[in-house]
Amino acid sequence: MSGSTARDGVESPAVLFGPTSLGLGLAASAGLCPWLFFGLLPVMLICGALAFAFGLSGIYSAQRGVGRMWMATTGTVLGVTGFAWPVVLFAGSRYY
Repeated sequence: MSGSTARDGVESPAVLFGPTSLGLGLAASAGLCPWLFFGLLPVMLICGALAFAFGLSGIYSAQRGVGRMWMATTGTVLGVTGFAWPVVLFAGSRYY
């Protein structure tokens, strides 16, 4: 793809919010696999929170014409899933 996604052909660092959120969201949601859960628990929490933050920034930027909306939205959803799963799991048990 040779065309620019930003107005006036000027790229911005905000273009990377969506792909960063998607990558962090994939890392966070990898812990949903049962045999990887306890090994990836810290990764799920840290990457999930970062994917949520970068995803919201990416959605904000994509609404203004910089970046891709689908990457930011997918990364945000995966980040929330990766962060919320251990929280819900441990809050439902009596180990907190």
